[in-house]
Amino acid sequence: MTERSAAHATFVIVRDYPASPRRVFRAFSDPQIKALWFEGEDGWTVLEREMDFREGGYERSKGRWSNGVVSDFRCTYFDIVPEERIVFAYDMYVDDAKISVSLTTVEIAPRAGGTRLTFTEQDVFLDGFDDAGGRERGTAELLDRLGEALAKQPQGA
Repeated sequence: MTERSAAHATFVIVRDYPASPRRVFRAFSDPQIKALWFEGEDGWTVLEREMDFREGGYERSKGRWSNGVVSDFRCTYFDIVPEERIVFAYDMYVDDAKISVSLTTVEIAPRAGGTRLTFTEQDVFLDGFDDAGGRERGTAELLDRLGEALAKQPQGA
C-alpha cells in the first residue's frame, strides 16, 4: 500500500518585461505565442498540446524528456481579467503518477517602460514527491524564456 502525504509550498516570482501588458497577456493567452516559451528545454518532445483560454477552459502540455520521462501539465482556468490577471489550477503528472496540485495567480501591471509580472504559486506535493525547490526554479526558467520570446517579437505584435 502506498503511504499518502501532502507537502505544501508557496513561492512568488516577479519579473519586469520591456513589453506592454497586452503583449505579456497575449504570451499567456495565445497558444502559438505560449508554445514559444512554455515547454521543456532541449531534448523535450511535445506529445500533446491543447489550449482553451477562457474561464472554465482547459490547457494540457504533455511531453517526453530525453531520458524517457513523460511530464503532463493539466490546467483549468478560473479567473481571467484581460491584461491584468489570470488564475488557474493545475495537476502535474510524471509518468502517469500525479505529483502535485497547484493554484497559480499571474498578475500583470503596467510600469515605466513595460510590465511587471507577479507570479504566485501555491503547491501541494503528493505522496512523498520531494520537490526541493525544483518547481520554483523551473518556473523561473520558464518566465525567463517568456522574456526571451517577448524580446524576439516585434513591439506591435
